Amino acid sequence: MAEYRIVERDTRDLLGEGLLWSARDQAVYWTDILAPALNRLSLADGAVTRWPMPEMIGWVIERQNAPGFIAGFRSGFAELLIDSSALDPLTIIPIVDPEPDLPDNRLNDAKADQWGRIWAGSMPLTADRPSGNLYRFDPDRSLTHVDSDYSVANGPAISPDQDWLYHTDTPARQVYRFALDADGAHDRTPFIRFEKDWGYPDGMTVDAQGYLWIAHWGGSRISRFTPDGLLDRSIELPASQITNICFAGDDLDRMFVTSAADGVPHEEHAGYLFEVESGVRGLPTGKFGG
Repeated sequence: MAEYRIVERDTRDLLGEGLLWSARDQAVYWTDILAPALNRLSLADGAVTRWPMPEMIGWVIERQNAPGFIAGFRSGFAELLIDSSALDPLTIIPIVDPEPDLPDNRLNDAKADQWGRIWAGSMPLTADRPSGNLYRFDPDRSLTHVDSDYSVANGPAISPDQDWLYHTDTPARQVYRFALDADGAHDRTPFIRFEKDWGYPDGMTVDAQGYLWIAHWGGSRISRFTPDGLLDRSIELPASQITNICFAGDDLDRMFVTSAADGVPHEEHAGYLFEVESGVRGLPTGKFGG
């Protein structure tokens, strides 16, 4: 039977998201979008560090050939460098705002593929209209619009063979699948439709067997789906708003799950980071090629 533990720390996340395993740093990173803040859990000693951010931050992705991260802020894509020993530990260098004509939108979630490209979605701050989009950010820093009409563009995930990109519109309860290749993503098709009592599909990841793991916002669990989109199993967790999932550790056999306390302050474990015993291994973390 799958088990979980709560990662001990002093803070709960208003909106935990953007989980990332860094083999380089031997640490798990994740964001608190609404705080806003970036968190780091060291797997070496269990220490948790939290850096306040100047604006909403949805995710960070490591770079293949340079230190630091590419980060998704409310204002767009940016380089992010962290020097914990410095008086001012953060260096943020803006790159591009994908939606200057949509000031009430923000970047929400993202993943990198084996070609070093970042797939990132946007959403309106109020999540009440389909003004969100899906973008591809290439290693040469060019930006391509891929898809539109999302209320909450969420949870990109990529299959082990890099043939499929999974993407979600959370309020619509719909997970889509795109054909993926060196030229981009195309041929979007509906893949998984969440039933009403499941809650809403949020962040996602794929394990080494090609099964898709999905966090259930409003559903108090994570679920594993077959490569054909069939429900394999679920793991219940003690928070209703489950938001994101990643595999971590040298053997990629440790699973971490974020949650959100915003709107549910009465929930004892809302906003905590969980470590879950999934019984499977994940895939190496994708990095930005630029």
